[in-house]
Amino acid sequence: MTNLEKNPPERVLEPGELCRDVEVLTPREVPLGGPRAMTVYRTLPQKQRSLVGAWCFLDHYGPDDVASSGGMVVPRHPHTGLATVSWLFTGRIDHLDSSGVEAAVLPGELNLMIAGSGITHQEVSAPETTVLHGVQLWYAMPEATRFSEHAFAHYAPEPVELSGITARVFIGSLLGSTSPVETRTPDLLGAELIMEPGAEVVLEVRADFEHAALAETGSISLNGTPVQHRELGYTPLGADSVRIAAGAEGARVILLGGVPLGEQIVMWWNFIGRSHDEIVEFRRRYQSELGFEPSDPMDADKPALFGPYPEGELAPLPAPPMPTVTLRPRE
Repeated sequence: MTNLEKNPPERVLEPGELCRDVEVLTPREVPLGGPRAMTVYRTLPQKQRSLVGAWCFLDHYGPDDVASSGGMVVPRHPHTGLATVSWLFTGRIDHLDSSGVEAAVLPGELNLMIAGSGITHQEVSAPETTVLHGVQLWYAMPEATRFSEHAFAHYAPEPVELSGITARVFIGSLLGSTSPVETRTPDLLGAELIMEPGAEVVLEVRADFEHAALAETGSISLNGTPVQHRELGYTPLGADSVRIAAGAEGARVILLGGVPLGEQIVMWWNFIGRSHDEIVEFRRRYQSELGFEPSDPMDADKPALFGPYPEGELAPLPAPPMPTVTLRPRE
């Protein structure tokens, strides 16, 4: 069953009519690392909502005092069946992956890594970074492309200036700005809006998209519904416009959208598959390829998924044990 079938519009909206059916998701705090870990705030996935279009993961963090938290230190780890989207507001993160890409994640510049059938990478805040602030996003890849080759893209979008608002569109199209980045996933939107106190905008959007707005700083209203700092406001498909208004302190907003994925996914640790058994295989092959566990004879003729890696880097992360229950699909 697709999100559209689960959450059909109550009625057909008139052109320009705002959807008032806004769902507000509150974040949970997750430590990213050891005892001095940087805290991230996770609004996707949640029990009541796993996906917005194909977007399936949203962490936001900071402003984080690196001297107190140690910053971001995420050693080599795997991904399958998804793409990561890194977007920074302050600081710098150094990216290294098993396809040989070394790249800096810088404020206002998109770094997109398509994992496809398998990749490993690490993310470490640069030594000169004193304050770290940004978002980490994933989207699930559809069946047609989830086993494709891995890839990496960088894009620095030009700002779009409105009255009291600066927008940067890093994926998809909005406000006459179109990102050239190829996502291999049908019809996505990702944009940042920096809004002055009291600023308001009505955005023309695609009626076949679901949308979600993260109140990354300050508070906002989404189609008239209050969304507090760090909360995510969700609107179902059916409307061709979205209204966002900033509170008295102004706000930074991350706006996401997309056509419902229409596929069930199984999501565990850093893997996305289609069944419990697929996840078991991804974990087994990662553990054996990186030397954490002996190889299994059933994988003897299969190509390596997670690639070579430079010497002298941080020790990779072992996968946690599989849960004792069967993993259930999300949609």
